[in-house]
Amino acid sequence: MKIEAFEDIQAWQKWRELTNKIYAATRTEEFSKDWWLRDQIRRASVSIISNIAEWFERNTDKEFKQFLYISKWSCGEVRSQLYIAYDQWYIQKDDFTQINNLCIEISKMLSKFITYLQKNS
Repeated sequence: MKIEAFEDIQAWQKWRELTNKIYAATRTEEFSKDWWLRDQIRRASVSIISNIAEWFERNTDKEFKQFLYISKWSCGEVRSQLYIAYDQWYIQKDDFTQINNLCIEISKMLSKFITYLQKNS
């Protein structure tokens, strides 16, 4: 499948799903009271989806690797913040597990993409 738009990128599609789950999880009353953590996890999530789209519009392989690395780092940031939210009882175990598993899946996708680009550049 040829990628003609950033919406065609599987990692972007997965991250869109994850971002929607994060926004839903952070709408709860308890989570909303911790505005710093709520805003930080949302910003980290949006950063990833935005970096992938921004690269696509620039369309250079050198920059793409950098954007993928930044996205991967933000993925780790989301996972770390997710643990804080879970430890503070802002999210339920099922939501934590589902979101964390999506983060891990996306991180692996990004790693494979980075490895592919390194081998083929």
